[in-house]
Amino acid sequence: MLFGVTMPTLPPGRRPLSPGSRAGLGAALVLLAVVSAVELADGPQAHFVGLLAAVPFLAAVFAFWQTVLATGVLATVVGAIFVGADSPQGMAGPVTIAGIMLATGIAAAVATIRQRQADRIVELQKLAAVAQQAVLRDVGPQVGALAVAGRYISATAAADIGGDLYEALDTPYGVRIIIGDVRGKGLDAVRLASIVLGSYRHVAYERADLKTMVADLDRAVARSVGDEDFVTAALVEERGGTLTIVNCGHPAPLLLRRGQVIPLEPPSPAPPLGFMPEVKVRVERLEPGDRLLLFTDGLGEARREGEFFPTADRAWRLLGHGTVGDGLASLEAALVDWVHGRLEDDIALVLLEYAGPDDGPTVPMPSWEVGAAGS
Repeated sequence: MLFGVTMPTLPPGRRPLSPGSRAGLGAALVLLAVVSAVELADGPQAHFVGLLAAVPFLAAVFAFWQTVLATGVLATVVGAIFVGADSPQGMAGPVTIAGIMLATGIAAAVATIRQRQADRIVELQKLAAVAQQAVLRDVGPQVGALAVAGRYISATAAADIGGDLYEALDTPYGVRIIIGDVRGKGLDAVRLASIVLGSYRHVAYERADLKTMVADLDRAVARSVGDEDFVTAALVEERGGTLTIVNCGHPAPLLLRRGQVIPLEPPSPAPPLGFMPEVKVRVERLEPGDRLLLFTDGLGEARREGEFFPTADRAWRLLGHGTVGDGLASLEAALVDWVHGRLEDDIALVLLEYAGPDDGPTVPMPSWEVGAAGS
């Protein structure tokens, strides 16, 4: 109801005009008005009526077929008026009107096909969004003693997900986080990312140490890919303020502490998952207020005019203030500005902050895993 007047509702099954349909209708009506004005200024002879055949085609670029048909009928009526007002001209007038009618039918068919394709794209986008939610679930804002935020930046506007992955879980062995990058792109990369995440979500609750988890994930990748496919990954565990990291060919996490940015390089390099990595553990003691940035190599490879994005130089200024979610938003804005909106690779980001010891209840380590934790 508007100013006391009840607005009419659309019949069932009818869709309101989209902005594109309104634009197409407006452009078609403008063309119709221009042709009519030129015809009126030209005199009694119908010299330009044939141009009205373009009216439904112009509407078909954006509008639904119903709108195209309506504009075509209007163009036909206007053309018939001009032809009827002209002196007898044999078959030329009827042929012109028939041409406008034929153009209307063709334009309506074109609009129907275009709209079906647009509806299909919308449906695929919805399915992609569902797939993204299933593969990359939202993390945080709080996982155990950590404030956590995750962000996925797609290099392709038409796709929201690729081969980059991350997950954060509060397990009996502490908060465990994985970030990884699948070699390759497309549906195969998405499939492998989903396999890695599915395996991780299982073994993170079952294995007492990260080395065993890496072995399980490596077998899952090896069973699912060819000889040249692999997944780089970094696994992080926080328990009681102790940070444990294993790295399988992945960019080293960045520790942000009191204005400093410290790359947490592994004790020795290890190959990616799929190549039977033998990892060595790096252990750090966290301090309240420490932040840790996990990222995929798309961040390290982002560049403009051959100059790479200075992640380490800008990390504290961009990530050291506000919430962890605010920090990732600032990093993304700076990154997109650096590359002028043109990324070459997808990027996954996870930022976590250690607030201090978690005073809440803890789940004891299962007795059959105690021996494995120190192995």
